[in-house]
Amino acid sequence: MADSDPRRPMPVLLVGEDASRIEAALSAGLAAAGQASRFSCAAFASAPAAANASAGAPSLVVIALGSSADAILDHPAWSPWDGTASTMARIAVSETLPSADDGGPMILGDREGRITYRLAYAQAGALPMATRVVAELLEAETARAELQAQLETERACIPLASCLDPGKLYSMTLELLIERLGARRGIALFSPSPAPREAGVVARGFDEAVRDRLCRMLVDEKALAASLGQGQLGVVPWGPLHHVLGRIGLESPGALLSVPLRGGDRELGHVWLLADGRRFGEVDLAAARTIQGRANAALATAERYHRAKESAFVDDVTGVYNARYLLATADNEIQRAARYGNPLSVLFLDLDRFKSVNDVHGHLVGSETLRSLARLLSECVRQVDTLARYGGDEFTILLVDTPHDVALKVAERIRSRIEAHLFEAGREGTLRLTISIGVATCPAHGSAREPLLDAADKAMYRAKSDGRNRVCSANELSASALSNR
Repeated sequence: MADSDPRRPMPVLLVGEDASRIEAALSAGLAAAGQASRFSCAAFASAPAAANASAGAPSLVVIALGSSADAILDHPAWSPWDGTASTMARIAVSETLPSADDGGPMILGDREGRITYRLAYAQAGALPMATRVVAELLEAETARAELQAQLETERACIPLASCLDPGKLYSMTLELLIERLGARRGIALFSPSPAPREAGVVARGFDEAVRDRLCRMLVDEKALAASLGQGQLGVVPWGPLHHVLGRIGLESPGALLSVPLRGGDRELGHVWLLADGRRFGEVDLAAARTIQGRANAALATAERYHRAKESAFVDDVTGVYNARYLLATADNEIQRAARYGNPLSVLFLDLDRFKSVNDVHGHLVGSETLRSLARLLSECVRQVDTLARYGGDEFTILLVDTPHDVALKVAERIRSRIEAHLFEAGREGTLRLTISIGVATCPAHGSAREPLLDAADKAMYRAKSDGRNRVCSANELSASALSNR
């Protein structure tokens, strides 16, 4: 893509026969017209020499001189600029070209849309005027091309607005940046979200083995995780990501284009594009800013959607998840446990004689008791576990990657914690409560949601029938009681 900077002189490269003399005359003519600061003229013996000296220039005017003018303009050295009217203007000056006075055309186009302004040597005095004309055409075409590119970038961003999955938004943003900026490789790293509860990494342009090593290392890179969403969009010559790339044996990619992403509150991420020898210019940065703005807006929308969705899954009395969320999550966790061969345990908990709390102390105290119980249970489980109010005074806990013997120990710790706790009872002071807990584990007591939850529920009722304030394993149930699993 082209850069447009009105303060930067436009390179004018004269290549071919008698280039030095004609360059001097051209510079003098431009100075006489008050255009000296607008152009930077230089003479070269060959197209490769001129192209090498101009590497990195976003646009330029090439004046080819002599009988080889067409060959000079067609030289592959111009490939970084050739093929688009927004980066290269072409003037051919040759004795073999008929002058306009003799009926020869002054401007010719080719099949690729490139425009060549043609002059005979007899009209070389018009070269300053021709240079100004083609420069104005080039600048107008550059402005048109930049506007077209901006419109195309805006259109390419439309799918972002309709995506409500934050994880997909990060990968879509990475792919958009790679496509619109013509990059070859890129990486996206984003913050933990409610599910899954681990950092996300997306890498494009790497072979599979390198990508897997890179993703594992990025998840553990604290410096990168701490900087997610921070800073401004721009080119970074060196940073923590270079260290990660070096540790997996990749040569330095040079500068990185750093694109921080931020949603409304929780969503934070970062995208890096690897330069791989190219230069990110102002037009690249403008396109990246457009994509960044649309991605941030989409992340904020997705965040609001998920917050509203989560509120539909939260119990309004206790603030923990409700039965609807539990049932959906149980299906997902059972599938994950089966896929990776890890155990999943379920605790079914029920307060003993809770009805008497409502009868004696009233429903306000009863509701506060349930909230206190929810807080105690939350303190007894890990962030990766799921605590939900199943209904009434019944609660359920999904313990991921937890074998049955460990789940029994967790249940016993909860039981003893509840037994020792003093619950507030308003003007009545405090009260003590006990809890009965049933424990079941997938796949031993059920390989699907309904039989697994039913086994834990039946184990809980077994605990109540055995005297309450105890933990009961589904192993203690009869074979007939588990026959439906």
